[in-house]
Amino acid sequence: MAVVDYLVLAMLAGGVFFGFVAVLGVIRLPDFYTRTHAASKGETLSAILTLAAVAISIGGALPTVKVVLLLIFAFLTNPTAAHAISRAAFEEGIEPWTTAGEDSQGGEES
Repeated sequence: MAVVDYLVLAMLAGGVFFGFVAVLGVIRLPDFYTRTHAASKGETLSAILTLAAVAISIGGALPTVKVVLLLIFAFLTNPTAAHAISRAAFEEGIEPWTTAGEDSQGGEES
């Protein structure tokens, strides 16, 4: 295997890792806003790494330019969409999760 193949493999592994972290964040985090943050950041990084691996593996051709344009589009639109969704949720009155009323161990204060 060439060095480029190892680079593509590392980028794909990173994309899978950050996609998995995004899924865990959506499952484990307590409220809408933290879940949105985990999903947008993890999914954006996962998509960028995966698309970069595809662009490198294709080589210098017109499809590479198209993949790079997709990469730029994902980089610009994913965080913007997550911000717009979170802003709309805040304006609708969805309250963020807080730790008020809980002690440091996660139980109710007496």
